[in-house]
Amino acid sequence: MDNKIKSIITKELDLPIEVIDNLPKINIIGDNEITIENHKGILSFDRDNTKIKTVIGILDIQGEEIEIVFIGGSTITISGKFKSLGYGVE
Repeated sequence: MDNKIKSIITKELDLPIEVIDNLPKINIIGDNEITIENHKGILSFDRDNTKIKTVIGILDIQGEEIEIVFIGGSTITISGKFKSLGYGVE
């Protein structure tokens, strides 16, 4: 979809841009909870490192005692003691 059309639709329908572009929306609460909307799947998961696929790259979560507390549709909530977050390439 053309960027100008996206801008008009977003403005007229009062929609967030992440909905139109299917971009990930990441909410971080402190250093112990992350909610990711519009993810494309879990690539790897263990208690120290988790990789989540998104349309703009791989979200790499480093920490301790990482666990999935909610997963539904394209939303996932992860808890633990996070040390770092970063984007990488597949």
